[in-house]
Amino acid sequence: MTRILIATANSDKIREIGEIWSDFTKLEISWLADYPEIILPEETGNTLKENALLKASEVSTILDMPVVADDTGLFVDFLSGRPGIHSARYAGENASYEDNVKKLLSELKGVKLKDRTARFITVVSLVRPGFDPLYAEGMVEGRILENPSGSGGFGYDPIFIPDESNKSFAEMDLNEKNQISHRRRAFEKMGEIIKNQSFL
Repeated sequence: MTRILIATANSDKIREIGEIWSDFTKLEISWLADYPEIILPEETGNTLKENALLKASEVSTILDMPVVADDTGLFVDFLSGRPGIHSARYAGENASYEDNVKKLLSELKGVKLKDRTARFITVVSLVRPGFDPLYAEGMVEGRILENPSGSGGFGYDPIFIPDESNKSFAEMDLNEKNQISHRRRAFEKMGEIIKNQSFL
């Protein structure tokens, strides 16, 4: 069995990723919470890929073990791709989920639903000592609602409705969201990549 650490301190992501990877029985998953002395580096990259690699590389170097990290952004066409890589801190460094949602909705005030096209993108990086990094990407297209709807999920979920559904991500239970989400698609691809690697 291969032990891999997932480098995220976000409890909401941990819940989703744990469910997504529950089927990959050859993986023994560790979490950053098991190593409280490790602090993730600042996300100073210019792309989701760079930020995912930055986190995975630093933690892998410290622990000398395979590490997976991800970065996710919401890209809104009307806003020329914003908030993009700044999604988690869109309303400021210590912004809450609600703060970010309010800022985004204020910038889209008066924009018709048909023009509120957007996509969630997740990039996952796997870093192993002595090997080149591996990457996987997941994306889901949708639109930004005029008002939040639903109490589940996290982040921008209450205002994002994927094209495959008539519900916002926040109106779905975890199983429903994980069937079609960007994070599901990225981590499922990475899970398949890992299964096909010789180190398993």
